[in-house]
Amino acid sequence: MSMNRPTTLTLLPATSLWWREVIRFLRQRSRVIGALGSPVVFWLLIGAGLDKSFVAPGGAPGTKYAEFFFPGTLVLIVLFTAIFSTISIIDDRKEGFLQSVLVAPVSRMTIVLGKVMGGATLAFLQGCLFLCLAPLAGISLGGPVGLLLTLYLLAVVSIALTSVGFAIAWWMESTQGFHAIMNVILIPIWILSGALFPVSGAHAALKPVMLANPIFYCVEAFRWSFHSTGEGMPVDGQFLGLLGCLLAATVFAAVAFAVASATASRSRKGWV
Repeated sequence: MSMNRPTTLTLLPATSLWWREVIRFLRQRSRVIGALGSPVVFWLLIGAGLDKSFVAPGGAPGTKYAEFFFPGTLVLIVLFTAIFSTISIIDDRKEGFLQSVLVAPVSRMTIVLGKVMGGATLAFLQGCLFLCLAPLAGISLGGPVGLLLTLYLLAVVSIALTSVGFAIAWWMESTQGFHAIMNVILIPIWILSGALFPVSGAHAALKPVMLANPIFYCVEAFRWSFHSTGEGMPVDGQFLGLLGCLLAATVFAAVAFAVASATASRSRKGWV
């Protein structure tokens, strides 16, 4: 009993917070439209508009822009879902729920684990829905190996971006401020991830910024997983290769979760 008690005290509260996030999502189904609808519209419109003028880096002739843009859209869906889910931290603080959780006899790590896993689960599921559109972009997900890699990456990126959203939302006083941060910081970071244009064709001043962007390697890792055979692979990921991109994405998730945990361990004026 003494060995199982610490595990129970960690998993039970974390599972409760995780389930609460899922229930809130099911009761606010309009969030599906906000997180999934907008990126899909962007993918369809931008993909159709730039198709004739796009030349894929290292890809086979005839590669469509919709195929190149598909991984970036997938990451954007995860980003939007992570943002919408972590906004609940601000609402919970205003309603007094967060303060009640903070005085409970559980560690801050447990709170972070429950909230991040809840948001990451929602992001993962919505990403899976978008993957069903892969055949429309001419993507076959690379067979069983590619599918497993894609699902692993989707889970890792979901945890990473939800952790980033958690760390930002923890210090925000209002949802308006949170949206401002998203528009000023997170969206430009996504644009500079190679989602819209390849790093090989970017301005020389932008290339170092793109290569230092961890989301760049998440996008490229998805492109590798979609073309695990190496045929017609429109990627800039030759900098690290498949294993390097996978490692970079995994490290990004671990660091982001650690930052979220460290952020939650700090107290603020008026907090418990």
